[in-house]
Amino acid sequence: MSLAVSPDGVVRSEPPVLLRRHWPLLPLAATVLFLLAPLPAGDASASGKVGPADAASLLLVLVCAVQALRGRVRRLTPLGVLVLGAPAVGLAVATVTAGDPYAALPGFVRYLQVFVLVPAAVVLLVRDAGEFRIAAGCFVVLALAQGAVGVVQYATHTGASYQGEDIRAVGTFGPGDVMGMATVVAYGLVVATAVALAPGGARRTRRAAAGAALALVVPLVLSFSRGAWIATFAATALVMLLAGVRRALKVLLALTAAGVVLVGGLGVGSDMVAERLASITQVSSAPDQSVTDRYTMWAAAESMWRERPAAGVGLKGFPANRDGHSSLGLSSGSDTAGAGQAYVRQPLLSPHNMYLLVLSEQGLIGLTALVGGWAALLVAGVRRAAAGGAARDCGLIAVGLLVWQLTDFLYADIGGPSTVLTGVIIGLGAWWALSDPGSAGRAPRIPALDGPAPR
Repeated sequence: MSLAVSPDGVVRSEPPVLLRRHWPLLPLAATVLFLLAPLPAGDASASGKVGPADAASLLLVLVCAVQALRGRVRRLTPLGVLVLGAPAVGLAVATVTAGDPYAALPGFVRYLQVFVLVPAAVVLLVRDAGEFRIAAGCFVVLALAQGAVGVVQYATHTGASYQGEDIRAVGTFGPGDVMGMATVVAYGLVVATAVALAPGGARRTRRAAAGAALALVVPLVLSFSRGAWIATFAATALVMLLAGVRRALKVLLALTAAGVVLVGGLGVGSDMVAERLASITQVSSAPDQSVTDRYTMWAAAESMWRERPAAGVGLKGFPANRDGHSSLGLSSGSDTAGAGQAYVRQPLLSPHNMYLLVLSEQGLIGLTALVGGWAALLVAGVRRAAAGGAARDCGLIAVGLLVWQLTDFLYADIGGPSTVLTGVIIGLGAWWALSDPGSAGRAPRIPALDGPAPR
């Protein structure tokens, strides 16, 4: 606490300058870090409920609205308004034209939260590169904590069931959301890699980030998530390319050495990892049931879109229309068990491909609004990151996270507690892509916040 003397001579205590200046970021940090809270054991459906992170995201939006009314947020350019606001139009059309608009309403609220409100709040509240780094650092903290839990689960056979053994690393998300830990660990790995490669940063910071990235490789491998592996490879490859060939080669050699030591030397899941990698290409030649189910649901989503190409079957309409568009090769659900949960048969309620889910439920209108905005952010972000300039680390982080998310959407869709982080990722990507290149490294002048510090 610091002290200040008022005009009437009374000494009053004031909060620290950093807290007073950055307090609007507290809901953003809470949105990320509240995912450390474990889900109730044995509740496979808990991933579909409103959790602490979702509540924090609502507070984030509320704080942004209050700050906007007080004139203390950044201004959006016309392009920013279009990119961040267009999805709301597609969502409204898909809701109104759905066979049961009332059943589609929860989907409208969820999509609006993740793809409109949370990204807009992040763009408006994050005022400079320093605050961007604070938000990105929360992802690394979350990843290290969840990754540590996952490694312990593998070592002690207390994870989710995988090939008859309770060894799959799922963190505190439980077997009902096997992608949760893999997702947040991958986010942290991408952020740490970007910081380690960014030119101009402090050497101590780059070394710590490199160590964190190498450590996070272990739980990512032990998640046995093929989609997360592919997305992480794509994101880190682009980050390394943007950072420079020489730096990229150093990181690549370090990751290769770590892989040899972990898998080859220590035998960390070597047979299972090799089998999991091989299954990625086994589509027509002896695919496992999960691959068969996925491609069957992809075909069902395409069939729904052909039936209603403009507006789709409506939000939350995929489960109701799935059986009428699926072949007999689709199983009744996926088996989940372990990590404190009894055996549960979970129904397959989505195509596990975000683009096909949007296409089937929102049609070309919704797909154009959502994916068109994401593409615009990616192109603008890559161009700025490639051009160099101030806050280079922020550019690498934003582009890396956005590429990871858009690649992962080829194999996954929204669902579970970690879904809210998708909105934060899009918001960080939009902050970098839509902000003024000349002001990326400094905060805008806001008189109420940029006055003299308390004495």
